[in-house]
Amino acid sequence: MGVGGWVGGSTGRDEVEINTWQASVTNQQWFLFPPFGRRSRIVAGFFLHLILRTRNGGYRRSEKEIQRWGRLRIVGRNERELELRETKVAVYGKGGIGKSTTSCNTSIALARRGKKVLQIGCDPKHDSTFTLTGFLIPTIIDTSQVKDYHYEDVWPEDVIYKGYGGVSRVEAGGPPAGAGCGGYVVGETVKPLKELNAFYEYDIISFDVLGDVACGGFAAPLNYADYCIIITDNGFDALFAANRIAASVREKSHTHPLRLAGLVGNRTSGRDLIDKYVEACPMPVLEVLPLVEDIRVSRVKGKTLFEMAEHQPNLNYVCDFYLNIAD
Repeated sequence: MGVGGWVGGSTGRDEVEINTWQASVTNQQWFLFPPFGRRSRIVAGFFLHLILRTRNGGYRRSEKEIQRWGRLRIVGRNERELELRETKVAVYGKGGIGKSTTSCNTSIALARRGKKVLQIGCDPKHDSTFTLTGFLIPTIIDTSQVKDYHYEDVWPEDVIYKGYGGVSRVEAGGPPAGAGCGGYVVGETVKPLKELNAFYEYDIISFDVLGDVACGGFAAPLNYADYCIIITDNGFDALFAANRIAASVREKSHTHPLRLAGLVGNRTSGRDLIDKYVEACPMPVLEVLPLVEDIRVSRVKGKTLFEMAEHQPNLNYVCDFYLNIAD
């Protein structure tokens, strides 16, 4: 971002009165009202330019991106207003219930609806986005180790990968099995992404979180999410886990705006227990996916239902369920 120009006449070096300066960002132009001479104004403008660019995330983000994805207004030295439009969704559910499969297919459904989607896998196994490419991508932990944990050397293209349907994806990763705290890594994943200003490029950000809410680390995505979606089936164990997750959402909603979007029934032939649960604990049922074997097979093949439907048109009706969730 270049210096747009100086507004106001020359003040002269012998002028006694010192006026306060004011800076604002409008249409990629800097407007300054300095009380100094010409040479001092140039030097002050240069350092002000560096300071304001640094406060806005350094040189990694251009004014064109700011204008497209948000509105930045700086008045004086203290006031900063940044309005963004991304929506963050956290997907939870009992382990093995099909969260990752549902998340990947829903992400593609959102992309088909014209949204720019980033899916963040919050599982040390780093297999959340496997069906979007058919292989495991390097995690944030892997990349950080390569960079010797110098986060300033990590760029978006180092950790964000494009998958099927144009969906971007990130894997948090975690410690080796039986060592360290996976929940801590999940909680720390968002920080480098924020440092990279990665969130501001997307309309929808989906957190695919492993298992039940066992501790504060695994509940960390709820601190950033606007909505929570719970994946379940028509069984007691999955609904018991859903009830714990709903309690966690209620607890988190006391500290920041967080809403429970509803339940998604995955691969179930009935919904009688689901109906009994939502009768006792009212919440929306977004969709109930049928008991289709191809949903499970898609995980083994490393493909989403949308990709499989390109060669198996009979699966298009299953894709419609995910499109309904996206709507």
